[in-house]
Amino acid sequence: MEKEILRAVEVLRNGGIILYPTDTVWGIGCDATNAEAVERIYALKRSEHKHSMLVLCRDADMIVRYVNKAPGIAFEVMEFSEKPLTLILEGAVGVAANLIPEEGTLGVRVPRHEFCHQLLRKFGKPIVSTSANISGEATPLKGLGEVSREIIDGVDYVVNPRFQGKPTCKPSSIIAFGERGEVKIIRQ
Repeated sequence: MEKEILRAVEVLRNGGIILYPTDTVWGIGCDATNAEAVERIYALKRSEHKHSMLVLCRDADMIVRYVNKAPGIAFEVMEFSEKPLTLILEGAVGVAANLIPEEGTLGVRVPRHEFCHQLLRKFGKPIVSTSANISGEATPLKGLGEVSREIIDGVDYVVNPRFQGKPTCKPSSIIAFGERGEVKIIRQ
């Protein structure tokens, strides 16, 4: 796994985009602090709904470096969630401006996935995670075999599918938290 991690980190550090397994579905990723790389993902997905991608973080300590208005309750909910959970938090800072919507929020998730955890540990910064499909088309739920040739050809590196692990094969739940702890369930 170490060799695969080092290759993916090299691509990320050079502004490239990767196709990689997560705890949910296969994702397209890049350095979340690199606006040019983020723009390449929007172009690859033909996304008109910019600012809707989330980032993966290694842990809560990494999250608070990139979101400065996260209420404590959000971290408690994340810790006790039994399935993958994306938090929408206010006060996004330090990531590419084209990842941040007008309201200043950032979608963050701490994956429970060995490959992602090791990748985030080695890379040291958040990584964009968006489903590996063209916007408006079906999300590839059953693995790399469902990812379109256009997506595969459009990334700089495809992680070996043997590191897929046991994904949930469905998108994460999404909960938005206001600065004062207000909660809104976006997707269950």
